[in-house]
Amino acid sequence: MPEPHLRAGDTDRAAVATVLGRHMAEGRLTVAEYDERVARAYAARTYGDLAALTADLPSTDAAHSAAPVAREHATPVHGPTAQRRSAAAWASWRRTAIIVVSIWAITSLAAMQVTYFWPIWVVGPWGAVLLAQTVGGAGRRPRSRQRT
Repeated sequence: MPEPHLRAGDTDRAAVATVLGRHMAEGRLTVAEYDERVARAYAARTYGDLAALTADLPSTDAAHSAAPVAREHATPVHGPTAQRRSAAAWASWRRTAIIVVSIWAITSLAAMQVTYFWPIWVVGPWGAVLLAQTVGGAGRRPRSRQRT
């Protein structure tokens, strides 16, 4: 890694996050440690900040590692990527809710009476599914695609 005082770029941060993911997959980091270190990696400003995140971990170079162990790794469900997906899904729901409620309000004003609140059929079921996924679906493991 270059000199510790130099500024790191997005590519450098992503590379460290990938290395941390390998260490978590190999059992050297818990999911909580991985989450905390990845958050610190994306907040890092210098190469020194990034180097500190992997200082206590062995090198992951192919030349120094043992033969790969064939095992199936599940993608972490609670990682930053899952949080971003959930936030993006809620943001889409919120934008759609604003649009359909605005259309309903404009048509009600144009009719000079409160019309049937039809947006509930657009945002209600969608919101219920998102809520179920956010609250209850976070602990589920992805299904294996292998047939037995």
